[in-house]
Amino acid sequence: MLIVEDEPYLAEAIRDGLRLEAIAADIAGDGGTALELLSVNAYDIAVLDRDIPGPSGDEIAEHIVASGSGMPILMLTAADRLDDKASGFGLGADDYLTKPFELRELVLRLRALDRRRARNRPPVREIAGLRLDPFRREVYRDGRYVALTRKQFAVLEVLVDAEGGVISAEELLERAWDESADPFTNAVRITVSALRKRLGEPWLITTVPGAGYRIDTPPDTGGEEGDRA
Repeated sequence: MLIVEDEPYLAEAIRDGLRLEAIAADIAGDGGTALELLSVNAYDIAVLDRDIPGPSGDEIAEHIVASGSGMPILMLTAADRLDDKASGFGLGADDYLTKPFELRELVLRLRALDRRRARNRPPVREIAGLRLDPFRREVYRDGRYVALTRKQFAVLEVLVDAEGGVISAEELLERAWDESADPFTNAVRITVSALRKRLGEPWLITTVPGAGYRIDTPPDTGGEEGDRA
């Protein structure tokens, strides 16, 4: 997700807290940076402070709405008057949080927004014998509970969402990590390899040479020995 907040300590605290919840986030400290990031990245949700330098938070909200992306917007503000909230909702905000706030409440609100965003897909996803519950953060394979790290869960969630489609290492890095991740890191390969072992045999995650990774779906169930990362 995108965090648009001009207070560096608050923005970094939010990002670090979200990272513990396996939520990757980028930070924009002003409106210009926010517009630049929005032009090159596809975010799931924007956390938007209204009072920022450059194009205002209100202008960023209008830009997001006009783009037709359907990206939910959670507005942050120090103003708690009803009129201020009403004007924010009028600009297209989906939720509102007044400073100061508890990080746990922010996470709960973001989870709720994400569920609304994905209301056209089942809240619990099933594919190739996998059952992934994003709200409970649980994964089962053929009825067997699989304990995953936060990062492994985030990677698997992206792969499951693709419904058997190929996801490149670059896209996994963008969606499961954040913009500070080294583009030359081998973190994706290591995480996918560990995730594959956690899920057990027959291998469910196939490596597509030169393209990326995908969940092996019927009729091509199971991965082959040469597909291991």
